[in-house]
Amino acid sequence: MTKKTERILQGLREAYPDVRCELNFETPLQLLTATVLSAQTTDRQVNKVTEVLFRDCPGLEALLALSEEEIAQYIHTLGFYNTKARNLFRLFRQLADQFGGEVPRTMEELTTLPGVGRKTANVVMSNAFGIPAIAVDTHVFRVSNRIGLANATTVEETEKQLQKAIRKDLWSLSHHLLIFHGRRCCSARGPKCEECGISQDCRQRQDEMTGRGEER
Repeated sequence: MTKKTERILQGLREAYPDVRCELNFETPLQLLTATVLSAQTTDRQVNKVTEVLFRDCPGLEALLALSEEEIAQYIHTLGFYNTKARNLFRLFRQLADQFGGEVPRTMEELTTLPGVGRKTANVVMSNAFGIPAIAVDTHVFRVSNRIGLANATTVEETEKQLQKAIRKDLWSLSHHLLIFHGRRCCSARGPKCEECGISQDCRQRQDEMTGRGEER
């Protein structure tokens, strides 16, 4: 890991000492469910929905008792709720039928579940099971490529580059740090560069200050 990467991560740790997964959950199943629901929706909105859903249906047995329409009623305030309800209805049954009611721990198995891609699988592996992983959502993709931890045009390539750039034992922490930075400072529009504690190591900021930003 380069000195620059170390400085960036240290600066982010100092800026966000409260860094954590912002989805509320108590079990791997609850985290999996919440992460599926979080697509194109804020964590805050998901937490409002799951507070009621997990209160009424804390485990798989209760979730299996819900019809697709009942799931949709619980999550109707979220974007794409019909698709998410359909995916969860099928996901709960696949967990029961193929995985003995347990959430699997591998990328290969997790991504066989409806509504679960690499990002969701990485979130679950990292936060539910403590397996080193870097989940690349829109914030991680934007921030890591903007500041120079990656230089990629796709989510998959960004994930690979971050895995090479960052020590494995820091993958999960780095994921949360980049998300916090993207939400609180390095927004898609109007990033707060003057308030940013890592601007001296940000590739885009340095390019703009030297006039190279317009050449990119």
